Amino acid sequence: MPKDFSASELGVDIKDYVATVEIRRPPLNFFDFELIREIADVYEALDERDDVRSIMLCADGKAFCAGADFSNRTDAQMEDDNAGKSKVDDEGVQSLYVEATRIFHCKKPTVACVHGAAIGGGLGLAISADFRVASPEARFAANFTRLGFHPGFGLTHTLPLIVGMQNAKLIFMTSRRFNGEEAVKMGLADVLAPAGEVRQAAWDLAREIAINSPLGTESTRATLRQGLAEAVKAATDHELAEQVRLRKTADFKEGVRATSAREIPNFIRG
Repeated sequence: MPKDFSASELGVDIKDYVATVEIRRPPLNFFDFELIREIADVYEALDERDDVRSIMLCADGKAFCAGADFSNRTDAQMEDDNAGKSKVDDEGVQSLYVEATRIFHCKKPTVACVHGAAIGGGLGLAISADFRVASPEARFAANFTRLGFHPGFGLTHTLPLIVGMQNAKLIFMTSRRFNGEEAVKMGLADVLAPAGEVRQAAWDLAREIAINSPLGTESTRATLRQGLAEAVKAATDHELAEQVRLRKTADFKEGVRATSAREIPNFIRG
């Protein structure tokens, strides 16, 4: 690999033209700027390898990616959010959503293995893949409105493309969790496999893609996804503006508090 990822929170294994990229932040694999940047870095490195024709994204632990971790947020951190501050790395590589957009520029076909929860930004990460293989125990949710918040990660563009506008509205406006069987029925997941076999099923799909012509497959994928990364960039620009605005509200603070306490929030529209 062009970069040494041995000390990262990602595992990378290449076999039979399939690169398995494993998130290693168990048990819940919460995401942040650094994790999304590392995934983007790995994808870009894999794009340059002739021995990789498809990617299988999976995770160690209970969840695929349970979204952002709000459980330990202090009042001071909430004030930082209310000031609209964005988290950047030491080199000032802008916001998390810029890194997320890099993921959508990946050239290789990708399969996400969702064995547990894919929540919020974790759902956005799963949807960045071309396909999703899920277990019945998987949980998919865009719980932004339960947090008093606006969806992010480009989901306002990508989710309706996959499940249709009506299902997308249902997912966003209820913050409901859908299991693997429900996800397959609405098109949110493509393959259902038993919990103990879901990773193998995801790898098998990635391998089925990899045995085809890499030039033909990548060309076809590029045509089908033409303009997607640019549309995600436009969506995240709007999403971020709305998130910054809503971070300043009492409802957002109440949503975070209630979610951390596992309570039903008492929103006041303020």
